[in-house]
Amino acid sequence: MVRIVLKGLKETEEFGEKLGSILKPGDIISLTGDLGAGKTALTKSIGKGLGVEDYITSPTFTLINEYKGRINLYHFDVYRLEGSMDLYDLGFEEYIYSDGISIIEWGDKIEEALPKERINIRIEKGTELDERIIYIYGEGERFEQFIKELNID
Repeated sequence: MVRIVLKGLKETEEFGEKLGSILKPGDIISLTGDLGAGKTALTKSIGKGLGVEDYITSPTFTLINEYKGRINLYHFDVYRLEGSMDLYDLGFEEYIYSDGISIIEWGDKIEEALPKERINIRIEKGTELDERIIYIYGEGERFEQFIKELNID
């Protein structure tokens, strides 16, 4: 597990852009954290790193938003779903097994439906205003490669 402390919105944005710049087609990110922890803010920055020019918003009521960039971004918010069975009505598998990047907010709610090989990111509020603590964990070859490319000690 990698732990990163980000002090302020600027560091969070820079970190998200870096993530976006190293993501590869087919990568899946499960984002977790309390309400207001910064999941959508991080997704916006990741989108910027992917070359997305559209304004990224939370798909809380639409469940999924699609964005064009260097690699297509599929942004899910599954907070309101009752369970993973609701995903299949959305064509969920077509998205996550595509050549796009899938970012799933509240991914822990549907963990059993997600592929084992994914990048898990947990965001927590720090003790200082605008401070965020990021935990990155996962398994598999792509996760190991991602951590090396992230280049964090």
